[in-house]
Amino acid sequence: MIGTVFRTDDVPAGDRFDYWQELVGRTRSSALVSAHAAEFWAEQRLLELGPVVVSQMSFKPTRYRRTPKLVRQSDPELYHLTLLIDGGLALDHAGRESTYTSRDLHLADSSQPYDVRSADDRQGGVVTGMAVDFPKALLPLPPHRVRELLGRNLPGREGVGALLADFVVGLDRQADTLQQSDAPRLGTVVLDLLSAWFAQLLEAEGELSPETRGRATAKRVMGFIRQNLHDPELTPPVIAAAHNISLSYLHRIFQQQAGGETVAGWIRRRRLENAHKDLAEASLRGTPIHVIAARWGYQRPSDFTRAFRAEYGMSPREHRQQRLS
Repeated sequence: MIGTVFRTDDVPAGDRFDYWQELVGRTRSSALVSAHAAEFWAEQRLLELGPVVVSQMSFKPTRYRRTPKLVRQSDPELYHLTLLIDGGLALDHAGRESTYTSRDLHLADSSQPYDVRSADDRQGGVVTGMAVDFPKALLPLPPHRVRELLGRNLPGREGVGALLADFVVGLDRQADTLQQSDAPRLGTVVLDLLSAWFAQLLEAEGELSPETRGRATAKRVMGFIRQNLHDPELTPPVIAAAHNISLSYLHRIFQQQAGGETVAGWIRRRRLENAHKDLAEASLRGTPIHVIAARWGYQRPSDFTRAFRAEYGMSPREHRQQRLS
């Protein structure tokens, strides 16, 4: 696993708020104030992905102020991206004041003061979010352009923003199964998605290197495929058209980013993996095999049986009987 979990419950009650300020200060040095300091509660799961740090944080309502004095004392030269999962936040940064609710994102710069406040200060309220901290030097966009995004309410419900949000949340959910050797590669994926999304928001795609654009496009295409595996008309030409890229470019980035696997081969393997899992699911015992096949894009049961046997060396029925007996 690559995640480290910190809980305020692991320290004496009188030390919990100071402990939380110390934890937050490792990536986001700021002065903390909370009406709940005497009975404070918070949790954090930290994932170190090379130079990129992803963390899941839950805490009682708190105010985080990075003052001009703190900036002068120490500046790690980081960008801070926050995805709000539950609760509400208000941010004053770079001359902008914005409020945030679930699935909203905002970007902050450690070189400038900011003030983040919990929008709901009720005793039982808890704020939950994902944080991504990364060196400013690793973002392949001019700082004066990135400044346009600071303090804005950034959309995380569609397009590349949604893909990035889902990927970051998925990292936290899969942290226990990921290996340390995966960390640098996952950090690169996060940076590529960030770069592609920011460039799109700024209409500055030309600033990105071909490699970064290719990796980000491949991730976007793979996310699109996963969402549409049920569609029997999901073919490389359809996928290329949906992303406004040529068919040859689609095949080229897949060769580079999917270990040489073809687009059609990648689709087939994802469909079979999902069907393989469903057939072993006890709650789906009564679902006919042809219905499961259709759920994953196979209209003809004979095509599904043939592909399944070629992949797993047994028929779908034999697999189900073996797993559920």
